[in-house]
Amino acid sequence: MPKPLAGLDIAPSVLELIGGTPIVRLGRVAPHIATPVVAKLETSNPGGSVKDRAAIAMIDAAEAEGRLQPGDVIVEPTSGNTGVGLAVVAAQRGYRCIFVCTDKVAPEKVALLRAYGAEVVVCPAKVHPEDPRSYYATAARLKAETPRAFSPDQYSNQSNPRAHYETTGPEIWAQTGGRVTHLVAGAGTGGTISGVGRFLKEQNPAIEVIVADPPESVYGGGDGSPYLVEGIGEDFWPTTYHAKFVDRVIPVTDADSFAMARRVTRREGLLTGGSGGTAVTGAFRIAAELDAEGRAGESLVVTLIPDSGRLYLSRVFDDEWLESRDLSIDDEVDLSPPDPGGNS
Repeated sequence: MPKPLAGLDIAPSVLELIGGTPIVRLGRVAPHIATPVVAKLETSNPGGSVKDRAAIAMIDAAEAEGRLQPGDVIVEPTSGNTGVGLAVVAAQRGYRCIFVCTDKVAPEKVALLRAYGAEVVVCPAKVHPEDPRSYYATAARLKAETPRAFSPDQYSNQSNPRAHYETTGPEIWAQTGGRVTHLVAGAGTGGTISGVGRFLKEQNPAIEVIVADPPESVYGGGDGSPYLVEGIGEDFWPTTYHAKFVDRVIPVTDADSFAMARRVTRREGLLTGGSGGTAVTGAFRIAAELDAEGRAGESLVVTLIPDSGRLYLSRVFDDEWLESRDLSIDDEVDLSPPDPGGNS
């Protein structure tokens, strides 16, 4: 066993570095908007995304309950980031991993999962969840076929939102000195928005919790038809999404999500992915609304950047890829206040 390094400011393992992420003001994205917008940078987690928090919480709970034991195999459908988080934990705990992704996932994510030693199966994105080719069905089949397989099931595992209730929410409250008035974030499994939203509303029920969502996603009333931004929105309702903690859902298109990711990167120096672009766009639209209502001086909008643009260099930051999908390669974004009729 390694010798303890008592008295030194050195983490005993990479898992101890999950959480405690910094928060920063976005002052150059839209300087004409007075309401302050600050972003919590989940890119600082060791796996590079907010999903590290849910990953360790789900694995810890499964181990404590005896559902995951040495020699077991983790099988999970993922858009990439949860898989990376699980792979980080698995590297420390000695588990083998099999992850199922859709072909919408950027190749960088697939390569990253394999770099951690995981097996990756890629399935078509443009199929119904019940289709046997879907990544949900494929993951279920692989779990059934693999001896000693365990699925954390991030879409129903309540350790997912609980992780954010216990860590992300308290961090935001402390970092803002309790001055946060609005939280704007994307929702994939819904774990982050549900856990943080629950915690913040327990501290101050007046805090507004807003989901920034692809228009096609079911959260905002869409039918789940395909869209390009990765990791957020859904074509079904996960039980880890707790709508009672969400006040509004506002739509943000692929075009605005990608343009904002490029704007944040170029104006703030924060390399941000498409879902981060969605969240930041939603945050500044809420800020513009607060400006119009004369509430800038009393408001503080917090958003959450879930992962880094390093995973999307061949997508969001590739001009040819954007042009091939009839998307603009500039960073112009519609920051008009959202439709007041939009809600959850």
